[in-house]
Amino acid sequence: MPDDRDRELSDVADDGRDETADERADRNWNEVLQELRVLQTGTQILTGFLLALAFQPAFGDLDDGQRTLYLALIVLSAISAIVALAPVALHRILFRHRAKPTVVAYGHVALVTALTTVSLLLVGVVAFVFDVVVGYGSSWIAAAALGVLILLLWGAIPIVVRMRRRRG
Repeated sequence: MPDDRDRELSDVADDGRDETADERADRNWNEVLQELRVLQTGTQILTGFLLALAFQPAFGDLDDGQRTLYLALIVLSAISAIVALAPVALHRILFRHRAKPTVVAYGHVALVTALTTVSLLLVGVVAFVFDVVVGYGSSWIAAAALGVLILLLWGAIPIVVRMRRRRG
């Protein structure tokens, strides 16, 4: 008789691997951790960059709109880090409670959410830098171009690849 872990993973398509539900959960958790590491490193670099800006002499030259955008980016970077670390916190709390499939599912949702916040953060940082260096109009063009690239590479192409794999 299948246990709860087997039922929780029954939605996962059979990928042809000969593994138990526990082995699949362990493998999937390791994949989530690898993705978290990549995402967290980038977020930490962006956060460090943003925090260092406030201590630069030219920071005083920012107008009110630039300061508001800067503070919004600081909050967004903190949210990104918090969301990306949430699966680790859940794993710690549920450690040794045989809930790995739940942790993996939560990690998936958190990673998708973190990718969304990081994409907004990336677009915002580029817009901020372009606004300060080149001007307001250029910041909108740069932000729009980067936003389209993110939607294409992180959204449209993966969805097309998934649809083709389902058909093939």
